[in-house]
Formats: sequence, C-alpha cells, structure tokens
Amino acid sequence: MTSSDNAYAAAGVSIEAGDRAVELMKEWVEKARRPEMVGGIGGFAGLFDASALKAFDRPLLATSADGVGTKVAIAQALDKHDTIGYDLVGMLVDDLVVCGAEPLFLTDYIATGRVVPERIAAIVQGIAEACVEAGCALIGGETAEHPGLLGPEEYDVAGSTTGVVEADRLLGPARVRPGDVVLAMEASGLHSNGFSLVRHVLLSEAGAGWSLDREIAELGRTLGEELLTPTRVYAKACLALADQTETHAMSHVTGGGLAANLERVLPAEVAVTIDRNTWTPQPIFDLVRQVGSVPQPDLEQTLNCGVGMVALVAPTDADAAVDLLADRGVASWIAGEVTQATATNGGRVSLVGQHPSW
Repeated sequence: MTSSDNAYAAAGVSIEAGDRAVELMKEWVEKARRPEMVGGIGGFAGLFDASALKAFDRPLLATSADGVGTKVAIAQALDKHDTIGYDLVGMLVDDLVVCGAEPLFLTDYIATGRVVPERIAAIVQGIAEACVEAGCALIGGETAEHPGLLGPEEYDVAGSTTGVVEADRLLGPARVRPGDVVLAMEASGLHSNGFSLVRHVLLSEAGAGWSLDREIAELGRTLGEELLTPTRVYAKACLALADQTETHAMSHVTGGGLAANLERVLPAEVAVTIDRNTWTPQPIFDLVRQVGSVPQPDLEQTLNCGVGMVALVAPTDADAAVDLLADRGVASWIAGEVTQATATNGGRVSLVGQHPSW
C-alpha cells in the first residue's frame, strides 16, 4: 500500500473495502442482465445496445430518478439490507410504467459513512433481484464513502432508470374518458413513502416510543418486520395490462397519496370519484392513524393507504383487467369511476364513503 493509500484510509476511506464490495456484488449484477447490456460492471459507464430501439416506429425514452427515503433507517436499525433494493427499484420503474414505458436499465448510487463490503453487496442483491422482477438490467452504479458526512453504519440509496414506449402507445391524460373505471391495485404495505410520519408516530420518544422488535397483535409480526416489507414491483403486470386491455392511464401512488397522484394523470375535462368502502387498508395504516391520532385527510395525503398503483381502464375491459392482474399475483378491484367534470371539479379526485371497520 502506498503512502497515499494510507493517507486516504486515515481520512476514513478504504479503497480496499470498495474493491471487495464490487467483487461481492458482481454475482448479483450478473443476474440482472438483458441481452442488450454490453460488458459488465467496473467501467466508467454502463453500455446498452440502442439498436434494439430500431424495432420501434417512434420510440420515446422515459426516465426517472428517486431514492428510498428514511425507510433506510429501519434497514440500518435491523441490520437487514437485502430488501431495501426492492424499494428503490419499485420507486423507479413503476414511475416509468405509468406511461406505458418498458424499463430497460437502471443505475444505483449508494452513499455510506463506511464501506462494509457485505452490507453493500446485500443492498445490491436486493436491487438486482428486483430488477429481474421488473425485467430491466442493472447496468451500473456507484458506491461512495462519505466519512464525516454520514455515520459509519449509515447509508443512503438512490438511482435512476430509463425505459421506452412506442409514441402511439403512450398512456396519459389525453386517453382518459368519462366512463373509465378506476382499478386499484393492492399495495404490499407502506412501500417507501411517509416513513418520517410513521417513525415519528410509532418509534420516536415524542410518539409511542415502540421498539422494532415489539410484537404487534394487529400485524401478526414484529413492528420491524412490518415496516421493512418491500415495495411491490408492479412493472411487468402493468405492462401486460397496457398491452392486453384498453388501459388509458396509470398512476403510481407514492408521496402525496392516492388523490394527488391520480390527479397528475387527469385531463381538466374529467373528475374521479373513489369509494373508500371498496377496500380495507392493511392494519399498519389503521395503527398509524389510531396511535398517532392522525386525521384521515393527513393520512391519505402521506401514505398510500393500501393502494400502490391505479389504472384507468375502459369499462368493457374492467373484469378482464382484474383477472389479468390476479394471474400475475396482484390483487385489484374497481374502486371508482371517471365522470365528466363540472365547473368546480375538473381534474380533481374525490374520496367518498369510509373503509370497512374504520
């Protein structure tokens, strides 16, 4: 080791640990390949054979960037790091599929106070496995050691992804019509949004002050196990929905909740009514509501409340859409309808009724 290597290590950065992390993650990155991926990891840039786009008449590239948010604090506290990658991939690729785009490749960025090779490899394992589930390649990434900025056991995870959709297959507001049905797709749990609220209500001393290993009867498991439930990756199911049914638009329910995210894909000439009575959110949502005395409007503006993705589908294809999603392991139901807008509700979503047992 040279004197410069020693100096860098004394500053808190280990090149050797970084190299070891790359070696450990190669196995998982190799599993998350597509035929168009050129070469492997270790270069300065990931390569993807764009000649695959020649099959499109007018290919539109879609891109998305996101992170996992404060859910990483739960993974760090539990010292379990092989599922947080699903949260990252879900946040990224499902922002693409709402416009009908197939995710092609993804890059990740992991910043940490101290590179622990096994921990970095576990994070990448989750990312790679979720990429396989989504059908995209993990084409590259970066691991950065930030001593002094992050604690030795702290890290943050972010990434970006690129996809493609044929121009005349683009989903969105221009396709939405009065009479379309709102098809709600079940979330796996909290997904990766609103954890600042959840942690404040359930974990902080100002809130309930519960420990992550606390057994919660309503959940049927520990609080930590519930909070670390990975985000559902809807990509392949939603792409099949767009391909095989008359689906006009989709909305990924993330930060801001169901109504705000659905409004992003509505034209001004329509409105949507959603009936809460059509589903019961998983117990974790009611737990946060009751323990934190969180008003329902605040809860619905922060958490997905059991609906992770929404599709606006022609009424003639509604039943077929529910069956198609069920065949792919995604429970769904008709939760509302699209109507002609009035002078006051154009482009707006109204939530009516109440969830059973709430």
